[in-house]
This record gives sequence, structure tokens and C-alpha cells, in this order.
Amino acid sequence: MKSAFKKIKLKRHSIDAGLLFAVILCSVISTLLIYSISENGVLEKVGASYWQTQLVSMILGIALAVAISFIDYAKLVKLWFIYAPIAIILVLLTFTSLGYQREGADDRAWLNLGFIQFQPSELLKLAFILTFSYHLSRDEENMNKPLHMLLLCVHGLVPIGLIGLQGDYGTAIVFACIFLFMLISSNISWKYLLALPFLIVGAAAVLWFFVLGSTHKNRILVLLNPGTDPEGIEWQQDLGLSALKSGGVFGKGLFAGNDAYISVPEIHNDFIFAYAGQVFGFVGAVGIIIILAYICLKIFADSRIARDRMGRFICMGAFGLMLSHCVMNIGMVLKVAPVIGVPLPFMSAGGTAMVSMYMVIGLILSVYSHRARTYNVFYDDNPT
Repeated sequence: MKSAFKKIKLKRHSIDAGLLFAVILCSVISTLLIYSISENGVLEKVGASYWQTQLVSMILGIALAVAISFIDYAKLVKLWFIYAPIAIILVLLTFTSLGYQREGADDRAWLNLGFIQFQPSELLKLAFILTFSYHLSRDEENMNKPLHMLLLCVHGLVPIGLIGLQGDYGTAIVFACIFLFMLISSNISWKYLLALPFLIVGAAAVLWFFVLGSTHKNRILVLLNPGTDPEGIEWQQDLGLSALKSGGVFGKGLFAGNDAYISVPEIHNDFIFAYAGQVFGFVGAVGIIIILAYICLKIFADSRIARDRMGRFICMGAFGLMLSHCVMNIGMVLKVAPVIGVPLPFMSAGGTAMVSMYMVIGLILSVYSHRARTYNVFYDDNPT
């Protein structure tokens, strides 16, 4: 009787409080920045609904992250046959009349269902991390055999190709980073690793000569030759960099009035870091980078204490996701990377992105909380 009681005894639920606090802190800062943009009239189209959406998305995201942390990630992974087809179908719907292209965007990557507008690629990121971690954990012993490696590559190329067809090349790169970080963290042979740089160069050549349009090419070329931009492609980045610098050391504050701030297209979204520099100055901008770096490193650290390979793959996929978003977005504002429409995690405006990022964090919290083999009633004796 006593032993039976021990089996069902519910122990204290452990949670990665440091990681959760860091992402909440970023979300609070984001909401304040978007509220400031709205109140100061920095960008005409950004009204009160933007910061309200950000606040609601943050609250919903926190609730989902905590809820997911209680569920054994191994059980979620095994439900791939439910969420993976849904995510793919939603992406495919963007190629129908339900899909639309946002103003100022190059891609047709959004769905308008009447009652809600969202970007289905955000859900596909979550589905891909889960399904690919399952694929790797099931096939890791055989993955270096050519046929098995080919199937793993096909698994990775499906979401990359779908998002690329939308014209959302920034998000396609994010998927490629997720794929590579998860693959490298597995027992991949050194022979494939040696071939990887050549494959990347070959893929880049194919993209340059057969996929990218003139506008996308010019966005890259102008970084190598500043000031040689007859079409004004670098104007947004020049404006964003000027805005970032204008905050000085300590910034202008949240409510200095419209005339105090430099308005940049998409300053509430892709260029939110430029506005953070205006408001909080160099000190605040560096502080935000430190928080985001902590989030990335904490996810990587959690991968090292996962109870199994599947948990490690999930963490490494999330690490690739967060790191690629941060590097590309901040690099874009600093004018060392092209403008490719990748938002800054937990900072840029957008309900879908905010909620989906919190769900990814929920998976990391699940890996962290289920790291011990003697846990609670959610524990699965055969997790894989």
C-alpha cells in the first residue's frame, strides 16, 4: 500500500524560473515600447490595439507555456500526426484566396480567416521542432546511412521549401537554422560535417542565381557597397540605424513626444530594436541584448540536462530558432544583415509570433521540469 502511494505521489513541480522571468521581462518591455509608439504617435498606423494585442498575447502565452511545462514532452511529440498536418495545411492555405500579403511585405505569408489574421509559419516552426526531434531520436543509430540521412534532409526541406515558395526567405533561413542545429547536435558523422560547408555554399549559389529576385539581391549587395543604392533600398536601414544612435547613452525616455523620435517604417515590428535604442539609449539596448543572450544560452544549458536525446533535440531546435531570430533582426537594424522581415523574439509586435514563441518556451520548461526520472503523475516510464 505504501509503495503504491509513492507511485502516485505528486511532487513539487520544478520550473526554469530564470528562463520564464527573462522572456516575461522582454514581453513587458515590448508592450511598454509599443504603448509608447502609440501614445507618442511615432507611427500613424500603430494605435492602442497594437499594445493591447501584445499584452493579451503575453498573458495567453505565459498561461500556455506554464500549462505545457506540466505535460511530458514525449507525449506531445507522439501526437505529431495531429498538429503536423494541421500546420502544413494552414501554410498551404496561404497559396489560396485566404492568403494575403501585408502592406510593405514581399511575401504572401498571412492567412485572413475573417475573425483572425495570423502567420501559419509560426505554428509550423513549433510542429517542425517536435516532429524532427522525434525523427532524430527514433533514427539516430541509423542516421549516417545514406538513405536515412536523405529522409532526414527531406524532412527538413519540406518546411524550408514551403516557406520559401511563400517568398518569406527570412523565415526559410530560420527553418534552415533549426534543422542544422538539431542535426549537428545528433550523432551525425564527421564526414557529413565536412561536406556541410560545401553544401551551404552550393545552396547559396542556387538561391542567388535561380531563386532571389533583383530586390533581394540588391539588399545584400548594398551592404557590401553602402551608398550605391539608386532604388533607395538601404533607406529604411539608414533610418533605423540613425534612430538607434539618436538615443545616446541613456535614451530619450518613453514619453518624450512625437517630435523627439525618428519614425522608421515597421518600427513597432522588425525595427523595434531601433526604437528601444531611442527610448533606453545605448545602455538599454545593450541590456536587451544581454537578456536575449541569456534566453538563448539558458535554452542551450537546458539541453545539457535533458533526460533523453529527444529532450536535447527539442532544446537545440529552440536554440536555433531564438538565435537566428536575434542575430538576423539585430543585424538588420545594425546594417550588417539584409532586411528580411524576421521579428525580434518577445519584442516585436505580433500576437501569433508572441504566443508561438511562448509555446516553444513551454516545451523547454517541459524538458527542464521532466529532467528527473522520478517526477510525478505525468512521468512516462517509456518516454521514447
